[in-house]
Amino acid sequence: MEEQYMNYTPQDFKSDQEVRWCPGCGDHAILNAVQKALPEVSKQLKYNLERYVFVSGIGCSSRFPYYVNTFGFHGIHGRASAIATGVKVANPTLSVWQVTGDGDALAIGGNHFIHAVRRNIDINILLFNNQIYGLTKGQYSPTSPLGAITKTSPFGTVEHPFRPGELVIGAQGKFFARSLDVDVKLTAEIMVEAAKHDGTSVVEILQNCVIFNDGAYDNIADREHRDDRVIVLRHGEKMVFGKNRDKGLILSGLSLKVVTIGQGGFTMDDILVHDAYNPNPGVHMMLANMEYPDYPVALGVIRNVKDSTYDDNVRDQVLEVMKTAKIKSVDDLLNSGDTWEV
Repeated sequence: MEEQYMNYTPQDFKSDQEVRWCPGCGDHAILNAVQKALPEVSKQLKYNLERYVFVSGIGCSSRFPYYVNTFGFHGIHGRASAIATGVKVANPTLSVWQVTGDGDALAIGGNHFIHAVRRNIDINILLFNNQIYGLTKGQYSPTSPLGAITKTSPFGTVEHPFRPGELVIGAQGKFFARSLDVDVKLTAEIMVEAAKHDGTSVVEILQNCVIFNDGAYDNIADREHRDDRVIVLRHGEKMVFGKNRDKGLILSGLSLKVVTIGQGGFTMDDILVHDAYNPNPGVHMMLANMEYPDYPVALGVIRNVKDSTYDDNVRDQVLEVMKTAKIKSVDDLLNSGDTWEV
């Protein structure tokens, strides 16, 4: 009899709860992508449905655990990384997915976020980046652009924003990817790769808030211009983009440069090949930091490097200590050292 995990469909991962996001919110597309990705994850990794757990903090994105038919934990503001860490260390066999927003993860939750990345805990972090606080009605967030006019910056922000990719790679992150909410197929493809990565995977999803920051990514998400303004990276493939597939990236000195293939003496042979597995973060950092209009915005898996994980290291340390430990149980602990009988 064929195992159940071979037969899952997106419907198996849909809960019976009414989805309560604003009509047109990018979160709907991300939910759709997750429900498309998990059957493929189950098939490739042989996971039963009971193996998944979704953890969230506070924010519009944090309603996510209610809408997937898995185990879930709706935590408090900024603490999703801490909770997800505890879940994974307590039960390393679980497939742990943390759903968070740019405010939840990078403001109040910033310290938890960077240390989860640094420790390389085997969790999958889905970072919904709409460059605004949505649930609390339109305050600027750690990713709002410099000068953004919001309810808490009526004359424009005077803060430089975080670039999530730069933050992740700077915190020794081993997996970083990026997608657009409107590209459900690419988002689902990335999520499968994130699940297969052993360690912390961070997937930044550029997500539109139709109420408080509508059109934040129109300059790259618009179908008419998207092919010329984004580049989808895949390991082992040339870094080529454009409607006519005639533009590419080369390394000029210590910087990336956009060239037109067939002009200025540049041929396909000059175009860089994407190496997501390279431990050196240099090119990955440059790719993650590319911004339109000077560069295309990089989508796809930008960095995917193997390394030891925190949860594996904890397990191995416990097993090693147990070999020579005199204390084998709680009773041994309570009766060790100085004791008194009353």
